[in-house]
Amino acid sequence: MDSEKDPPLSIDLLTLFPKMIEGFLEASIIGRAAAKRLVEIRSHDLRDWTNDKHRTVDDRPFGGGAGMLLKPEPFFAAVKELRTPKSCILYMAPDGEPLTPNLARELATLPHWVLISGHYEGIDQRVRDHLVDREIAIGDYVLTNGTLAAAVVIDAAVRYLPGALGKEKSLTQDSFNNSLLSFPQYTRPAHFQGHSVPEVLLSGDHKAIAQWRRQRQIEKTRQRRPNLLSNL
Repeated sequence: MDSEKDPPLSIDLLTLFPKMIEGFLEASIIGRAAAKRLVEIRSHDLRDWTNDKHRTVDDRPFGGGAGMLLKPEPFFAAVKELRTPKSCILYMAPDGEPLTPNLARELATLPHWVLISGHYEGIDQRVRDHLVDREIAIGDYVLTNGTLAAAVVIDAAVRYLPGALGKEKSLTQDSFNNSLLSFPQYTRPAHFQGHSVPEVLLSGDHKAIAQWRRQRQIEKTRQRRPNLLSNL
């Protein structure tokens, strides 16, 4: 890749369902970041690296078991073509390391990903052992295919690219920033169907507002995710 022409982050996504992600990549913050040349995302059909007339990408697992596994040959061929000296090969897997704000921020600093999304019962272990640099999970659950998970990790990382958000301050008030959940937010009208915005937010006292927001964060985190408070 030519560093003078390429955006800060370039992503090649390997999936069986490239059309599934096309609308997502063109919309909202991701679409605007791409238009500003902050990120370039290319979605590839894994079947393009098959050699048989049926474009076969899966087969039964050795040793028996339910479902089908994605074969190693298309992945090895695709990565060989797409990988550069700066590439990081990522695989979306429910048993990977958890996606966190720190991990998303780290991924945003990498120049190039080859992002592998699995399907069926997963992929041949040889892909994981000999191609993949990092395995990522978006939660303790299993999806019908990894393309959905890939969309999540792309979105989480692109937000950390300088210039991707309209206001960089948005990053500092997200949930999980500084190990706390987000504080409540309100907009106009101040009074709606008998429910009013907390007076402190109308006071113009920025110090008092900051203190109120911090206290609400602590209270919400204590109620919903007390395990996070140990990180403070």
